[in-house]
Amino acid sequence: MFHEFKEEASVYKPNQDNLIFPTAKTCGSYEELRQELKKKLVVACRAFSYFKFDYGFAGHLTVRDPEHKDLYWTNPMAVHFRHVKLSNLILVDHDGHVVEGKYSVNRAGFVLHAAVHKEHPEIVAMCHAHTVHGTAFASLGKPLDPITQDACAFYEDHNVVTEAAGAVAVSEDAGSDVAKAFKDVKAVIHQNHGLLTMSKHSIDSAAFWFSALERCCQQELMVRASGVEPKLVPHDRAVYSRENVGSDYIGWLHFQPIHDHLLSTEKDMFE
Repeated sequence: MFHEFKEEASVYKPNQDNLIFPTAKTCGSYEELRQELKKKLVVACRAFSYFKFDYGFAGHLTVRDPEHKDLYWTNPMAVHFRHVKLSNLILVDHDGHVVEGKYSVNRAGFVLHAAVHKEHPEIVAMCHAHTVHGTAFASLGKPLDPITQDACAFYEDHNVVTEAAGAVAVSEDAGSDVAKAFKDVKAVIHQNHGLLTMSKHSIDSAAFWFSALERCCQQELMVRASGVEPKLVPHDRAVYSRENVGSDYIGWLHFQPIHDHLLSTEKDMFE
């Protein structure tokens, strides 16, 4: 799953083979991979509950089916992130039709996610939720400043969408604007709406970078509330930080402690 990250992984992996270190599971068939991706999606939804990213029925996570590339798995409409499980995931096409599952799909989730997945076949997973700090920061209509190493992970790697600001995302135009904004970046701040993240490799990475982006928004709001102008990380150092701690692989690696914690505490995820 992360064969293209061998060189990057070697930087972080200990040089002794007998030490414990996270590795991605290898799957031999589409069905095995599909089951693994669905489990990861459930864990990511539970992580959103763990981080208290819920807001009514708002918020949706998607992962592209490994075999049928025009279909994606997502959380069911009006089910709390804490209660998402393997048995209530739904499979949806780009037209918003539920192909598999008993629940309906969130219309806003369909418009934004379907547009991104359709325009960017390389994108495997995507996350969106109406979080407190992310939506507050989005009202500023500006990108994050490189005020911390955490924020540098998003330096020149996120875009701000001002089109359809504040409008409920149910039109295809809204989805198209977000899809265009996802060219060559892992995150989008939608003005007066909230945050979106994506990954070309795993829902783990997309979910972690969403939590990281929310945290960075909180950090900048706190600093700006102090009234003291923050010192910015210089361009060259910000780029260096992004290249070393802002990749898809690092996002996946960051998510593994959360994944393992939820596996040990929430026993009903794979029912």
